[in-house]
Amino acid sequence: MLPLHDVRVVEFCQVAAGPFCGMLLADLGADVIKVESPDGDSLRQWPPLNGGYSENFASLNRNKRSVVLDLKQPEDREAARTLALSADVVVENFRPGVLERLGLGYAALSKEKPSLVYCSISAFGQSGPRAQEGGFDLTVQAIGGVMSVTGEPEGRPVKCGVPIADFSAGLYAAFAIAACLRKVERGEDGEHIDMSMLGATLGIAALQTSEFFGTGRDPQKLGSAHPRNAPYQAFRAKDGYFAMAAGNHKLWLSVCEALARPDLAEDPRFATTALRARNQESLANILESEFANRGVAELLALFSSLGVPCAPINTYSQVLADPQVAHMGWIEEIALPSGAKTRSFISPLLLSGEKTGVYRDPPELGEHTDEVLKELGTRT
Repeated sequence: MLPLHDVRVVEFCQVAAGPFCGMLLADLGADVIKVESPDGDSLRQWPPLNGGYSENFASLNRNKRSVVLDLKQPEDREAARTLALSADVVVENFRPGVLERLGLGYAALSKEKPSLVYCSISAFGQSGPRAQEGGFDLTVQAIGGVMSVTGEPEGRPVKCGVPIADFSAGLYAAFAIAACLRKVERGEDGEHIDMSMLGATLGIAALQTSEFFGTGRDPQKLGSAHPRNAPYQAFRAKDGYFAMAAGNHKLWLSVCEALARPDLAEDPRFATTALRARNQESLANILESEFANRGVAELLALFSSLGVPCAPINTYSQVLADPQVAHMGWIEEIALPSGAKTRSFISPLLLSGEKTGVYRDPPELGEHTDEVLKELGTRT
């Protein structure tokens, strides 16, 4: 039995943040019923397509059931209301106010079911001067400060390659839902969770916001380097790049030992972590001159032998083939409704040593409509 096996979640969500939240709950056993329009979640159209089925969609919608309802139609709207009231949790990522106008907002539903946990995910929140603005991961990374600290110092603005605004919002939302379900278990009323992508993006930027609050200065782009630690970045070797993180003074001394450079340990510019961070450009130039005649594999072996954290700069094909990934069992084969087989990275959680894997393949659009509506008694 997974921890949320007796929890029903109704998901009115598209694309990434909301579906990711729903999938996290489904991975832990919740019965997540995804309500889609007749056109389906727009993510279903995103390539790569495998037998006509989106691999992107599959990656965010395993372990769910799909129900098609046209919320513009009174009969389907009533079915959606009945479905929502049968649930412990509703997750939605419409623009603020849309579901309220359809009679599916928190205020209307909680009157009939006070224990309902209702989570609204949006770009900027349910109220305030930006509430009605739309947003995607790129625009939230831009307005949220992420792009101001990402990339090389003199380079053009770039976003983080992983959509962190979407997925951090989904993580925060799932965490809050689990906490609120515990509240309901105690016999208290549910909650309306207001989760914004902007808030999540700022929430995970604690080191950057605290740097500003503490100094009054904006954090700057440093490429792969760290504002308070050095050597702690990607370095160029003879045949490529690697990452090395000597995150404390003891590790720095191990770097000096590995390179047979005791003079660096005695150099006053590098005497403390703070001084190394302040002089990290000079330090990086010195280190890369040492690395120029050595290959990545040699340097990784050298630093690893002395316990200095280091790593190759992997592509996704390389990291997914890493023996640690295989050991943890994080990749499973799944079947798509098209009949095609593919692989998916499952939940990385282990519960008492057991995986929380795939127990329901990603659904075809509307695959479970009849099944779910029969359960509700609204269809015979």
